Amino acid sequence: MARFVLRETRGRVGVITLNRPEVLNAWHAAMRGELIAAFDAMEADDGVGAVVLTGAGERAFGAGQDLNETKTFDPDRAEAWIGEWERLYDRIRSLSKPVVAALNGLAAGSAFQVALLCDLRVGHPGIRMGQPEINSGIASTTGPWIMREILGLGRTIDLTLTGRMMDAEECFRVGALSRLVAKDEVMPAALALAGELAAKPPVAMRLNRARFREVTDAGMRDAMAAGARNQRAAYATGEPARMMNAFLAKKGASKA
Repeated sequence: MARFVLRETRGRVGVITLNRPEVLNAWHAAMRGELIAAFDAMEADDGVGAVVLTGAGERAFGAGQDLNETKTFDPDRAEAWIGEWERLYDRIRSLSKPVVAALNGLAAGSAFQVALLCDLRVGHPGIRMGQPEINSGIASTTGPWIMREILGLGRTIDLTLTGRMMDAEECFRVGALSRLVAKDEVMPAALALAGELAAKPPVAMRLNRARFREVTDAGMRDAMAAGARNQRAAYATGEPARMMNAFLAKKGASKA
């Protein structure tokens, strides 16, 4: 039984929910593995024509990487970590069925990247999206690749180097959001959009998604190779662990 990822079907739409709301749905290895399995199940289900991906709770789609996991990495584990992301990203990109992200609250770091890997994104005023990895000492490689594909190089440089978060209006203006609706309409709108996509001719849908994957594959492979190289180099210096421990300590102090 899955603990960190839930799945259900609503008519022709499969719904996958990231289920660690107590840590804003931050990822760790077990959650990533369960998410791949959930997408595998949706792909194998002939009754599912489209998928909605969302996060449990009202505060976040996902806060990105769980720093309590990555703060303990050595260079070898950091390189293997990139391989885990490559498997997840490959699973999303190779799906024959379209994926709609239903965004509630925060989508940060790798959760922002996963949202951008979805075909369409529905959000509400008050959400924030961005790539704050630099603030916790994580060098960005997969993030710049997918952000450049969707947002362009200039904004990618801005978001990567500053670590700032975009508000909903900016996200919608630059294409990080496909639809902007009232907060209580996010899931209904995402389900309706996914239902519309599920009704499209399935062969054409599969071939379209496959073509999008083909035209972006070289960039993804380059990003993953750079990720393995850069994370190994970064973790060898000890900087990521120092920055993550400092970030977590500051966060803990602010809750006290």
